[in-house]
Amino acid sequence: MLFNSFEFILFLVTVILFHWMMKPAYRWVALLLASYLFYMSWEPTYILLILVSTSIDYFTCLYLTGSTDKKKKKIGLAVSVFLNLGLLFTFKYFNFFQEALHDLFSLFSIQYEPNVSSLLLPVGISFYTFQTISYSIDVYRNEIQSEKHFGKFALYVSFFPQLIAGPIERAKGLLGQINEPSTKLKINQVKEGLTLFIWGLFKKVVVADNAQIIADHYFNNSEFQNGGSLLFAAFLFTVQIYADFSGYSDMAIGTAKLIGVELSTNFKSPYFSQSIAEFWKRWHITLSLWLRDYVYIPLGGSRIGKLSHLRNLFITFFLAGIWHGASWNFIVWGVLHAILIIVEKLLKIDRPSKRSFFKTIRILLNFCLIILTMIPVRTEGLPEMLSVFNQISQIHWNDLYFAVVQYKISGAMIGILFLFIMEATIARNSIVAIINKPLLVIYSWAISVIILILLLGDNNGDAFFYFQF
Repeated sequence: MLFNSFEFILFLVTVILFHWMMKPAYRWVALLLASYLFYMSWEPTYILLILVSTSIDYFTCLYLTGSTDKKKKKIGLAVSVFLNLGLLFTFKYFNFFQEALHDLFSLFSIQYEPNVSSLLLPVGISFYTFQTISYSIDVYRNEIQSEKHFGKFALYVSFFPQLIAGPIERAKGLLGQINEPSTKLKINQVKEGLTLFIWGLFKKVVVADNAQIIADHYFNNSEFQNGGSLLFAAFLFTVQIYADFSGYSDMAIGTAKLIGVELSTNFKSPYFSQSIAEFWKRWHITLSLWLRDYVYIPLGGSRIGKLSHLRNLFITFFLAGIWHGASWNFIVWGVLHAILIIVEKLLKIDRPSKRSFFKTIRILLNFCLIILTMIPVRTEGLPEMLSVFNQISQIHWNDLYFAVVQYKISGAMIGILFLFIMEATIARNSIVAIINKPLLVIYSWAISVIILILLLGDNNGDAFFYFQF
């Protein structure tokens, strides 16, 4: 059940009506049932996986991690983290690990047949696994109390707006709102919710889906393309993945607002960053904060020696790469970002400039770097990735020019232009700023976005890119 489908709109309207008609004390029941139905619409049997993950953290935190006995607390945390990561490994990384073993043994001429699993990757498993692990760690650190109510904790794990692709919520925020639900829907939440949902829908069906069609045309036949066409395709994919993922986040946050729940901001115009370090403060913010709080800082962060600090950065972004996908390409992507951030730290160019000219130059250069680092994410396997990089290194700029001109008035390019203009002016932090503008601006914007969706939107109902994570 995709956000960009009429099926979901009907589902959402039904949930909202039932939610606000019920007494606040029982709304969690309706939301839990709706969340489970939403997840079962993808693959009914995998609801058992969420129930297992929920039970692991509920019971370990209630009886072990939440104990005053230090030994029990450590055992509880270890059990929770081990079992959660075990589930994630089994469904997401087992086949990759088997193939890596096969490649390793092949180097020593040892025959090894990988035992490939036929299990499907459950949608959203990386997101809700990290969410439950953060809960266990927070209980262990005494930052929150273990939740006594199983049903409300189950809703925290499976809350349908952010279940599939985030934002990755902390218990202190989301579980707190579940325990103390809003008594009535505020008019500002309705305005902000609808604004975010419409803007997210525009990003998805106008920008991301149209950009994907062109990018796929080039990447799916990369061996027959020239460097200019592939660089243009890399640009389109870079915009596609942002519009797709941030579009989902906007729609998730907007949906939650219509139910009276506030979710965390996940994007703040990341392609207007002046450095890779700043990019990660604006891109997939809830994952960045998760890695900072549960990996980077526990390793020592920047409070230790310079070499150890750089090591911690490398480990953190290496794990970020693995989290995104079970392939060498994603590891390369994470390592590239780690190297770039380390270079920025060493050269002391990670801090933003305040001068307009240098600021613009740095934004453009940084965006070019991001485009190149997105190539491993889009290509299939290391050979194709290396081939694409090689072809781009031999670029003839007139090939890039002709590739752009060919699609200059396409739905993708019109959508991208509108997106960048909006983010450079009104929507730098959040599109909800539009509701504070004069009525003429609000109506002009809303009419423009709706017209673009109706005229240029791709109606194939493509799944969101981050569902594979």
